[in-house]
Amino acid sequence: MKVKGYAAQSAKATLAPFSFERREPGENDIVVDIQYCGICHTDIHQVGDEWGGSMFPMVPGHEITGIVSKTGPKVTRYKVGDKVGVGCFVDSCRKCEPCKKNLEQYCTGGMVTTYNGTEKDGTITQGGYSNRIVVDENYVLKIPESLPLDKAAPLLCAGITLYSPLRHWKAGPGKKVAIIGMGGIGHMGVKIAHALGAEVTVLSHSLKKQADGKKLGADYFYATSDPQTFEKLKGYFDLIINTVSAELDWNQYLELLALDGAMVVVGIPEKQTPVGSFPLVAGRRSLAGSLIGGIKETQEMLDFCGKNNIASEIELIPIQKVNDAYKRVLASDVRYRFVIDIKSLE
Repeated sequence: MKVKGYAAQSAKATLAPFSFERREPGENDIVVDIQYCGICHTDIHQVGDEWGGSMFPMVPGHEITGIVSKTGPKVTRYKVGDKVGVGCFVDSCRKCEPCKKNLEQYCTGGMVTTYNGTEKDGTITQGGYSNRIVVDENYVLKIPESLPLDKAAPLLCAGITLYSPLRHWKAGPGKKVAIIGMGGIGHMGVKIAHALGAEVTVLSHSLKKQADGKKLGADYFYATSDPQTFEKLKGYFDLIINTVSAELDWNQYLELLALDGAMVVVGIPEKQTPVGSFPLVAGRRSLAGSLIGGIKETQEMLDFCGKNNIASEIELIPIQKVNDAYKRVLASDVRYRFVIDIKSLE
């Protein structure tokens, strides 16, 4: 199956038009005509080979929404014309304990990422900066009718990255939740935590996004560049979710946790972060991490967002502007997520 897209031919290369082949749909596969694909900071990391192991040519993109155009003969979950999404992975071993518990993102047998991954037949996966994708129906998600496909696209990564830890650590009424950073991921945390009924505080370097934060559902907004912030909020939060990949002093933030509080890391800094034992021991605090969500939980998140009218704040761009968008992401010049209009490929 011939497909058009944009690819990087080598590490840090400019993305450019690229034609390639996808497999014909098998018995359990569906073909999705991609309409939109979000730009995730992970795409920039992978194109730059910043985490190592990047394979080229690379078609990035794992925040995919579109319409089913073809189904294999054994497909039962979807039909032609359905609104669907494809997130960060397209297969897993299906046999390990995490897979059996619907936690495919922690698959010990090898989760197959939507791009820069290897299928079971050895094929290198290519992502959503393209006009079509073929995926096993068990790894495809139903987009609620109430959600527009363009604004729903970032939910497939940014949305589930925040929903999963908020649910796991039981954010809700009576809980004080802080979101560190209000970027493409963090702004979804504000919306979702607010909808869950928690008290929501944004901890951002400056106050320049304060008005946006309050509009999206934050109860409080503090600048971490002000040393008084760390004094005033000591021992206050039940849950802190750190969404940023920049280097921070995690010890400072751990001291903002109440007894038995937890700080959950979802951003991945390039360098290792030193953590002292005292902030943990002093308040029986926990430092944890969280990675996206399984298919079942991601569908739960989409349904929750559909019911509560939650979608991403986006700037829609043609694919020809993707390289400029990468530069703007690095400059924090987007409110709050770029989404590519794939029709611009035609």
